[in-house]
Amino acid sequence: MIKFTVYSIFYLLFSLTICAQDLSEVYEKVSPSVVAIFTEEKTVVTAKNNGTQTVTKNGLGSGFMISDKLIVTAAHVVKVPEKLIVQFADGETIPAKVKASYESADIALIELFRPKLNAVTVKFGDSDKMKIGQQVFVVGVPLGVGFSMSSGYISAFKKQFLGKNPFTNTEFIQTDAAINEGNSGGPMFNLEGEVIGVVSHIKSKSGGSDGIGYASSSNLTSNLLLKNKMPWFGAELYSLSGKQAKLLNLPQECGLLVQRVASSSIFDQMGVKGGDTEVTLGKQNLILGGDIILAFNDIKYELNDTTLVELGKFANNLSENLNFEITIFREGKIIKLKYNK
Repeated sequence: MIKFTVYSIFYLLFSLTICAQDLSEVYEKVSPSVVAIFTEEKTVVTAKNNGTQTVTKNGLGSGFMISDKLIVTAAHVVKVPEKLIVQFADGETIPAKVKASYESADIALIELFRPKLNAVTVKFGDSDKMKIGQQVFVVGVPLGVGFSMSSGYISAFKKQFLGKNPFTNTEFIQTDAAINEGNSGGPMFNLEGEVIGVVSHIKSKSGGSDGIGYASSSNLTSNLLLKNKMPWFGAELYSLSGKQAKLLNLPQECGLLVQRVASSSIFDQMGVKGGDTEVTLGKQNLILGGDIILAFNDIKYELNDTTLVELGKFANNLSENLNFEITIFREGKIIKLKYNK
């Protein structure tokens, strides 16, 4: 039987009070760095007459400022936006554009069209130093009801390193902190106010905050978004291989099916076409009718680590003066498209 003395109870209550005060203070310090992100995207859906039509969908997510122009968020928040608006805690709104994105790690970098005056920024902490059982808190715009905070603890780490290429590696921090729709892309903080994760997704039977939340680690995020220089090409792509590639009569074993292309993006300026017909291929819902990318410059697209490493180097070596070509498969013909800037 556990015995509690008056001193032990007093000490426990005092410790909890101090912890709450510390969390309140650090929240007030870092919360102005958090932003709401509103998007408009065009997508193809099946109409009532079994045909297809293009519709505009609105999206909502969170993000956080690392400079007066740069904001980190989740990749799925800004897939192929036609319109991207950032709203700050003080109510100001500024348009933005996607600068870089890594789908597997679910992280993205967006850039404001103009600097935010008196911007409050935050820094990345070392996610490798975090341990199971340590307290964290999340700030964002859950369900679009305003900026709010939830706290919890680190419950596990989920890492997957499949090779040296930047396209397949993931590193997620699992937490029991409440996460809802709209939290995606928001920061996960340690008690020092450093960002140690970028909110990604939640696994829940109800779809609400009663599930398990995941955030991409700060170390993987800073390494991919700040050290690499890979530009955002502006398209949603799906990797084809095996039977799917054969069904679409690809002239090679693998290819990248273009689903959607964002207006004014690099691929849009090159003339790359997205799909126009929604279908189910096997168990996968896809948009067919778009181009299929076969190669970038002389690098033939293949699903192996050597090729993906080469593609990563190719993309990261592109300077502001972009000059490259892609080989596509369109309506049974092999075509080359060039980009010069």
